[in-house]
This record gives sequence, structure tokens and C-alpha cells, in this order.
Amino acid sequence: MKALRLTNKDARRLWLWTNGLSQTPVGALDVMQIIRQLGFVQIDTVRNVTRAHHHILWSRNQNYREKMLWPLLGRDRAIFEHFTHDASLIPMEYLPHWDRQFQRLGRKAANAAWYQSGLGQEEIKNIRERIEREGALSTHAFDTKIEGKREMWARPPHKKALDQMWYSGELATCYRENFVKYYNLGERVFPGHLRNAAADPDQVKWLCDQSIDRLTFGSSGDVKRFWDAVTTDEANAWCGARRDLVPVEVETADEQYLKAWGVPDFEARLAQAPAPTIRLRILNPFDPAIRDRMRLQRLFGFEYRNEMFVPAAKRKWGYYVYPLLEGDRFVGRVELKADRAAGWMRVTGFWPEHRVRWGAARLEKLDKELLRFARLAGIGEVSWQIPPPAG
Repeated sequence: MKALRLTNKDARRLWLWTNGLSQTPVGALDVMQIIRQLGFVQIDTVRNVTRAHHHILWSRNQNYREKMLWPLLGRDRAIFEHFTHDASLIPMEYLPHWDRQFQRLGRKAANAAWYQSGLGQEEIKNIRERIEREGALSTHAFDTKIEGKREMWARPPHKKALDQMWYSGELATCYRENFVKYYNLGERVFPGHLRNAAADPDQVKWLCDQSIDRLTFGSSGDVKRFWDAVTTDEANAWCGARRDLVPVEVETADEQYLKAWGVPDFEARLAQAPAPTIRLRILNPFDPAIRDRMRLQRLFGFEYRNEMFVPAAKRKWGYYVYPLLEGDRFVGRVELKADRAAGWMRVTGFWPEHRVRWGAARLEKLDKELLRFARLAGIGEVSWQIPPPAG
């Protein structure tokens, strides 16, 4: 089959629609529908204005509020928490397809140096028995201490043990309270009809099928990176075996053409995808539309990196910097700081994208979005700590 050529403008339009960023983010809200559409929502501990998971959902529908998410985990058991490329919230119905990932990451954690240097098997057994006896416990219920040099990612032995059992699915996140994770036995958290269901015999195929469906188009590398739950060889083999994929050539932002695969209904999706709203959006650094930095650079010519853990003197931009999306292009970056208790949010850094003019109309759009974003965090006062951009 001859490859279909996809212009860069059409590729951007299709990608933003695939990620739920085409329409104006208003209307009836279905949080689970958004999570299912995205496949998963990454969670993050850093709360700059709001945490990443809340921001990602809000970006799809600004009627979303922070209190809406965690009941889906702790009360409804509609989602479970585990690791994709990072800690994520995943629809619970995917559980029969996740057994391979539990085993894979459980083995990896058990063999890792950070685990081997932790508690012995007897102590791990005691931690499990305590949870079995007492019910859900957080890491704060244990008191082992870090020994030796305190490095950035160092964890006490009990946290290493809890993590290993969590990676393997022996323990699961029962609920979160003020973002603190509470562990319980997996058999108490995962619904019985899903826990006892026969595991999908071809989970690699399922993972890759789900990846391409949420990418709409991509290379085998894109497919691999989506969940980060299959190997490069497995993704390559899947692409070679699936005969109904549509060969496409995608124009990049620098006018090169790269070979990729499209979903079977690729042309129908291309026709269906609307032009994106011209509303200016503040996106989270962990948003799925921009998480794959290589894909972001290829499609939008937008360079971005997360500099939270980069020493201040070596940062190109700032500590927590949000990309600014307008229509089908990124027009700049903004750094924000907030004090939710005091009720203020401030713009502390701003970097316009090359050749993007920031006149009064565009600045007004940004100011309106800043106010909307502040309301999500219960903040009423928004100001610029630096001079606003001049046209």
C-alpha cells in the first residue's frame, strides 16, 4: 500500500484532537471518559499551582475540580494506580491486561540495588502481615531510617519494601489522603471479577493496540514509549505483524517526512478532526500531548524540558514552566508560583516563542487563562511579578 502523506498542519490538528485538546474545554464533564480517552493520567507529587493530574484533566474540561478525582480510586474502584512510564492512574477495567507489567516491574524492583540494600525477606514478610492485620497503612506508619549518605532519591528500607510489593501488585494503592498513599493488599483493592479473570494471553498485543489507538499515528518507537511497558523489539515485532495499519509519511516541523503507521480508520479520523480552538491554553509539563519530547519537537518544532531538578544556575528557563498552546502552535512558556493559603498566583517568568508577536490581544487571552487556571486552585489574586511582554 502506498503511504499517505500527512502535512505538518494536519498532523498537528490530528494529534491535538486525539489528545482532547481541539475543542473549547467546556460542557458536560465525564472524568472517567477523559481518563479512558487518554489511556492513563500521570500523577506527580509536586504541587506548583495544582498537581499534574488535576491540571491534565482540567485542560480537557475546565468544569473539573480537584475533589473529583480521588473518589474514583478509593471509593468507586474505577481506576487503579501503577507505573507506566511513571506513576499513573489507569482505568480499572484494564487490570486483566496488566498482569505482565506487575510481574515485569516486580522483578525489576526486586533485583534493583536500591531494593537489595533494603530490608531482608523476614522484615518484608512482617510488613505485609501488619497490613493484612491492620488494614491500609501509609509509609508514615513505619519508622525505619535511611542509613549512610542521604541522596536525592534515597528512601528508607520500609519504603523500598512497600514499593517492591506495590510494583508486583501484591500491594495496591487503597486510597490517597492529602496525596499520601495508603497501601493495602491487592486482593482487597482490585475487584474480584477482574482480579480473578483470566489474564490476557497476549498482553504485548493489547498494550501496542491501545498505544496506536491513542496515538492515531506513530512509529514503533512512539508505540513503545506510550506505556513504556513493552520492549523496542516487541514494539517492532508488533508493527510488522499487524497487517491493517496504514503506512503514512508525516511532515515534521522542519519539513522532513518520517515514516510511521496509522490506525486502520486513519483517513476517517483525519476527516473528523476539527481545527483546534484558538483559545490559549496553559498546559502541564506532564500533559500527554507533550510528554514525549521527541514527538513534540518533531510535530511542533517546540523545544521543552522539565527543569525542576536542574540546578538553578543551569536552567534554560525556570523551575516549573508551563508551555502555552494557541491553536495548533506553541507560542511561549510561562513560569508560575502560587501560595494557595494566601490566595495568590504570580507570573515569575515568561519566554515568548521565536517569531511569535505578543500584542495586546494575545496577552489578554493569556491573562484570561491565568485567571481560569487560578480558580481551579481556589486562588483569587493573579499578578505579574515581572513586566508583561510588550508587543
